[in-house]
Amino acid sequence: MMKKTRRPPRTMSSIALPGLVNPHDLSTDRQFSMNLARGMEVLRAFTLVDPILGNREIADRTGLPKPTISRLTYTLTLLGYLSRVEGLQKYRLGSGVLSLGYPLLANIRVRQIARPFMEQVARETGCTVNLGMRDRTNVVYIDTCRVDQGNVYQPDIGSTRPLLSTAIGRALVLAAPAGVRDAILNRIRLEDPPRHAQDLSVWQKERRAFAERGYCHSRGDWRKEVHAVAVPIRLPQREEPVAINCTLSAYRVKADTLAQEVAPRLLDAVRLIETACGTT
Repeated sequence: MMKKTRRPPRTMSSIALPGLVNPHDLSTDRQFSMNLARGMEVLRAFTLVDPILGNREIADRTGLPKPTISRLTYTLTLLGYLSRVEGLQKYRLGSGVLSLGYPLLANIRVRQIARPFMEQVARETGCTVNLGMRDRTNVVYIDTCRVDQGNVYQPDIGSTRPLLSTAIGRALVLAAPAGVRDAILNRIRLEDPPRHAQDLSVWQKERRAFAERGYCHSRGDWRKEVHAVAVPIRLPQREEPVAINCTLSAYRVKADTLAQEVAPRLLDAVRLIETACGTT
């Protein structure tokens, strides 16, 4: 009788790019905790636009059954990750979520190194300067120097922007290895086909232009009121990729201000940041 060989357990390296997996695709993976994944999806259902949600609204956003949502919100509330809004039978994110994020921010070394350079570029150009990294198919800001008060979409730490629609998002994608880049683009295509189709032509043009000029340029692609240039920052291995941008209100953009005046300063700042980080 032939002896059964035991399959080795799946490791992170054998799974699709972290942050781009669909939990339902891993339902047969014995190492994957579906309950934990569902709890995280509940937390992600809360946004800047929808900070207070009830169980029905969370169920609609996550696609999970309402009884499952009820158990998850009950558990997350007891653990301090959700806070019950009295009188509304609804929830908001609790302080436990904020406590989880702080150790990550405090240990991203490039934030401390880049800060003085960001402030200098902001002073010289009048732009708002942001530092961001990838979160699934979005950019999440990890630091910001807000100077341009005319920007109606004032960024903040933790705020997100779509990858392909923004200069900083495209810079992150273009700096990624080919395999990672393909995985990101495929996930965007599956997750939001209309957005992917809308951004595809701009992405293709940006990819060609980036090879020549070394930066990405958004002329109101995400929001017509905001223009931006962005550059990826090369970091030592094992550090999460980041990118930096300069944003300017559309009414303040004259001729090709961003390309001629801002982008050269941003490229110089990135070279100095990379040297300080030990990349070059």
